[in-house]
Formats: sequence, structure tokens, C-alpha cells
Amino acid sequence: MKITGFGLILAAALSVAPLAAAVPAGAATRGVDSHCGKYICVMTAHQNKFVQDITVYTKDGLPGTQRAYWGEFRSPRVSAASHKWTVGYEQSNRLVCGGLERDGRTIEDNICVTI
Repeated sequence: MKITGFGLILAAALSVAPLAAAVPAGAATRGVDSHCGKYICVMTAHQNKFVQDITVYTKDGLPGTQRAYWGEFRSPRVSAASHKWTVGYEQSNRLVCGGLERDGRTIEDNICVTI
């Protein structure tokens, strides 16, 4: 019997279904949270208070100097419309924040996500 087209897709989907049904034990404590201001959005992926990454992006898509910060973490400033920082350690406070500067002026600051 030869399986073609839709049959292959269906067979592949059925073979992956048992894997997709397995939920990790700590899934309830994982999250991606975000908060937007007028000009930027800050997103963070975390597990409990262990920050896995921080993403800051401009809503208008125009470049600017962005940064992300919380606790003792101060990211290097980057000039882009979006940037992702890998963090990888536990924080003591519950806020992850971002800011945006353009032409040496602070456009928006202290846009924070509570985790």
C-alpha cells in the first residue's frame, strides 16, 4: 500500500500526537509575560523567577537604542527595532523592564513586566 500526500501528513500527525500530549511537570510555573507602553513592548520568558530571556521591541518598527533591566542586570544598549537578550539566572525582584531612546532622548522608560 502506497501512502501519498494527505496520508503522509495524517500519519506524521498521528505519530507525534502522543508526544504532544505529554505535559512537563513544571509547566504551570513557566510563562511568557508581556507589557506594552505607548512606543515599546517588553516580553520575558521565565520559569518561576528564573528569567530565560527578555525581548524589547518598538511598536512602530523604527530603530532606537533599547535596553532591558531588572535587579542587578543591566543589558548593553543596542540600536535596533527589536532585540532579544539571553539572561539565564534567578532574580530576586519580580519586575523585568525596558526602555527606548532616540536621538539621545528618552522616549519611554520603565515599561515593566511582573513575573
